[in-house]
Amino acid sequence: MDSSEHGPAMSSTGVASGWNPPPGLTEEEAEEMQVELIKVEDEIETLRQVLVAKERHAAELKRRLGIGPLSEIKQNLTKGWHEVQCSNAYLTASSTLEEIGRSDAYKRTQETLSQAGQMTSAAFSSMGSAIRNQFGEMRNSPSFKTFEDKVENMKYKVMGQTNEESDRSPTSNNAP
Repeated sequence: MDSSEHGPAMSSTGVASGWNPPPGLTEEEAEEMQVELIKVEDEIETLRQVLVAKERHAAELKRRLGIGPLSEIKQNLTKGWHEVQCSNAYLTASSTLEEIGRSDAYKRTQETLSQAGQMTSAAFSSMGSAIRNQFGEMRNSPSFKTFEDKVENMKYKVMGQTNEESDRSPTSNNAP
């Protein structure tokens, strides 16, 4: 077996033999860039390993200090909210809302809506009272009493009666 069966032969820099550099670069420049790329990729891998080790160490320190995930989230939220409150956008919006709250138009609108709410509340209250009174009058009317008696009679006919129930039934003809 010759080396051509395993793919192109590679130089010590990782560049395939027979490889042509991109236009505008000499073969030496391309090889230098390849060497630099390999070094940078190695550094990146080393940095990843260092970062993982640092994260483990930080987690161990937090565990030993009693800082759990919930307290960490709370701390992050508190810090984030503080940053929001200090931001220019928040301060500008807060200032604008305060100015709007002090404006005459806002005060008039607030008073109008408050009065409308009070009037609506009073209207619903009186409407509720009127409906309650109307139902009370209707329940005491002879028509409703007749209807109520018919429903009770139907109930007793459908469900049947025991001796105790027949004594209390409005349709009972048993005299004492």
